[in-house]
Amino acid sequence: MSFVLLIVKALAYVGLPFYLLYRTSQSSPLTRYYLFNTLYLSTVGFCSSVAFCSALPLYLLGRRYDVNFVFARTFYPIFSRLSGLRIVVEGKEHLQVRPCVFIGNHQSMMDVFPVAALIPRGTRVMPKSSLKYMPFFGQFLQAGGAVFVDRGNSAVAVQSLQAAGEEIKKHHTSIWVFPEGTRTSRPYHDMRPFKKGAFHVAVQAGLPVVPVVFENYWNMYHKGVFNPGTLKVRVLPQISTDGLTTADVGELSVCVREQMLRVLREISDPNAPPLPQGEAVKENGSCH
Repeated sequence: MSFVLLIVKALAYVGLPFYLLYRTSQSSPLTRYYLFNTLYLSTVGFCSSVAFCSALPLYLLGRRYDVNFVFARTFYPIFSRLSGLRIVVEGKEHLQVRPCVFIGNHQSMMDVFPVAALIPRGTRVMPKSSLKYMPFFGQFLQAGGAVFVDRGNSAVAVQSLQAAGEEIKKHHTSIWVFPEGTRTSRPYHDMRPFKKGAFHVAVQAGLPVVPVVFENYWNMYHKGVFNPGTLKVRVLPQISTDGLTTADVGELSVCVREQMLRVLREISDPNAPPLPQGEAVKENGSCH
């Protein structure tokens, strides 16, 4: 009886503060924002640990690059229930293209949520090198074969990308990249210019590019604001790199960005603030 009472007390001590925070968050947007971030980072840490523990068995089974899939399919259902967030996907059939280079737009740390809903088996990621040292998350990324890119050292970055291209061809894996290189969180719908590394990998490995566009979720999440809801995603048809060389990489990156930017503005809030002058989308047609 005393053991049961001990469990009940422990749950009360832990659960009561979260319950009070939850009740407060219903009327306080700022409390809701900080509660969301706390739950988000806690869930990332827990699911990273689960994925890391799966790494050795998966490695022994010859499926090392499924570690990211384990994290994703653990994280998405848990956090979806905790946060009230949902994902609606258009063009999901294009995720079946494998191997390929998935190209996504990057808005905030919350991008992990839609990626977790979508990422297929056998897909690696290309994060910035500083994430390697993030507790739990960094260890899981290393276990899953992440290709870390040092943005401050171009020579090292080029070597990492060359090695990634060779490994992708050897192991027949896909890779998910955010080529903007940093977050683009703005009330109006825009994306930063794309860095070329992911496109060099695609051309070098002879892989198609599959663009994945998350709607601008500024109204749902930015500093000081979190509003649960449904996030729209559109996966575009693959873009072949057959016959392309390194000389075509620049044009390819620009063309893919323009396609994604058009889609971003199509699926995002039509009542968003207007773009600054000079930010009109070029109509460039098909990339290849």
